[in-house]
Amino acid sequence: MKKHIIIVGAGLAGSLCALYMLKRGYNVEVYERRGDMRDAVVTAGKSINLALSERGWTALRKVGVDKYVEDISIAMPKRVMHDIEGNLTDQFYGNKDQAIYSVPRGGLNILLMNLAEKGGAKIFFNHECIDVDTNAPYLFLKNTITNKDISLECDLIVGADGAFSAVRNKMMRQDRFQYSQHYIEHGYKELLIPANLDGTHKIEKNALHIWPRGNFMLIALPNLDGSYTCTLFSPFDGKDSFSELNDSSDVLRFFNSIFKDFTPLIPDLVDQFFTNPTSSLGIFKCYPWHIKNYCVLIGDSAHATVPFYGQGMNASFEDCRVLDELIDKYEENMGEGLRLYSQNRKPNGDGVQDLSLHNFIVMRDKTTDPKFLLQKKIEQKFAQAYPKKWTPLYSMVSFTNISYSDAWEIGMKQEELMASIMSIPNISKIWENEEVMQKMLEMLE
Repeated sequence: MKKHIIIVGAGLAGSLCALYMLKRGYNVEVYERRGDMRDAVVTAGKSINLALSERGWTALRKVGVDKYVEDISIAMPKRVMHDIEGNLTDQFYGNKDQAIYSVPRGGLNILLMNLAEKGGAKIFFNHECIDVDTNAPYLFLKNTITNKDISLECDLIVGADGAFSAVRNKMMRQDRFQYSQHYIEHGYKELLIPANLDGTHKIEKNALHIWPRGNFMLIALPNLDGSYTCTLFSPFDGKDSFSELNDSSDVLRFFNSIFKDFTPLIPDLVDQFFTNPTSSLGIFKCYPWHIKNYCVLIGDSAHATVPFYGQGMNASFEDCRVLDELIDKYEENMGEGLRLYSQNRKPNGDGVQDLSLHNFIVMRDKTTDPKFLLQKKIEQKFAQAYPKKWTPLYSMVSFTNISYSDAWEIGMKQEELMASIMSIPNISKIWENEEVMQKMLEMLE
């Protein structure tokens, strides 16, 4: 008899998980609290454009949908840094044949939902999760249109309902369940750079654009229609914070002084600023990620993070792949499979959160620091000369499937080693010498 899988949440993780479960031959139903996003025009607002990297592609390839996603993605082999005067500097992410990819959140979500439905999944919208039985595989929902209560029994409940997960909230009634949340002082607001009248991009297309300003930061990711989805990161409180930008003159003064080359790119900047919501950013942790043999969390439900490494979606997609691999081994002993999933993925959830917070500092402060940029040049030179000895942290995270926890641990050891290298007298003048490379080799030994 086919297993009956219920997925709570039709977002990115839930939709991809549906494809994985369908491939296993299971009966799949997806219940989503919100209405069907395909019925509405997706516009700028409360979202951050996605940066798809290798571990996300790996998960998509395994269910054979990567080719569809390629059609809606734009390669970004580098970031373009905009300084306070509008001068531009290119910084490649890895080797010149390596790139992360800009993908529209709404477009990707719709694509995955359509593919899941085509594969046989049934998606029900306007259904809110009310309760999960922690002693049996029962789920209780409410149809928010009819107010009708529904109770369902299945073989496996997958909680893919985001940072404020109703499934996780019900799991918290278990004894010794651990949960924490931490909001950073910064929030974000989305803005949209429109295309030129002929549909072309106003700034370089194949790049992630960053305006690093210490306490403030702007990023822009390209869209296929010539526009850019931009995100302003700013503190909620303090000088020039979101709480202090209260009228059009405040907003224009702020942008003209801090992001002067950005301001002309958006003719309706003030209108967008006051129309689009300001949203918070937080880290959500919990453990365990499962109940016995019939309930499991994936994606933001288990490990919501801040967006500064562009790994939230990639980590969620990796959850789907790893869960599928464990079900392969433990399909007849689902309890053990879910226990191992919980145990193995928890350090990686923590790892991606540590990486995300660390990269916020890198993006907003260090990407304009000559010493930091020199360090990255030395690392890249060494990595190209000795690829089996050294993979830079960013490359480990974005261009491999090395676990997040291992990448974080290795990256911190690399930082210690590089601190010694950067302290060498006159390093800025001798960094290309073979002696520096040999010193790094000796330290690694």
